[in-house]
Amino acid sequence: MHITIVSVGKLKEKYLKQGIAEYLKRLTAYAKVEVIEVADEKAPEILSENEMEQVKDKEGERILAKISPDTYVIALAIEGKLKSSEELAKDLDNLAIYGKSKVAFVIGGSLGLSTNVLKRANDKLSFSKMTFPHQLMKLVLVEQIYRAFRINRGEPYHK
Repeated sequence: MHITIVSVGKLKEKYLKQGIAEYLKRLTAYAKVEVIEVADEKAPEILSENEMEQVKDKEGERILAKISPDTYVIALAIEGKLKSSEELAKDLDNLAIYGKSKVAFVIGGSLGLSTNVLKRANDKLSFSKMTFPHQLMKLVLVEQIYRAFRINRGEPYHK
């Protein structure tokens, strides 16, 4: 399985980089995982609704440019489905069984994802009703992907 994580913004925090690197290293035994960062759109702090949509659209174009047509896309979005670790593991296992070997998880910028990215998504996943920094979500996502592979293999890790 080839998993791509496409996210908006460059990761700056050393502790997040270290955590993500650790899980990516662990994941090499299970799948090819690639992290792609696209530039965030520079914008002032206070934006009109129209300006927010323009920022999301520009970031969305950058995201979509990194996703091939044959990729199964899972967008991280507050309005997505809440799933347990076991449910995510089952979803990934089913994708592999049914020949969906290319999977992309998409993490938007601070304003969220554009309508076009959400339309392109095959599934929408929510980790919580709470709002999290999009950079922290990258670490949480990589850990959950690792956990999913461990669950699917019946290996000790999941508690």
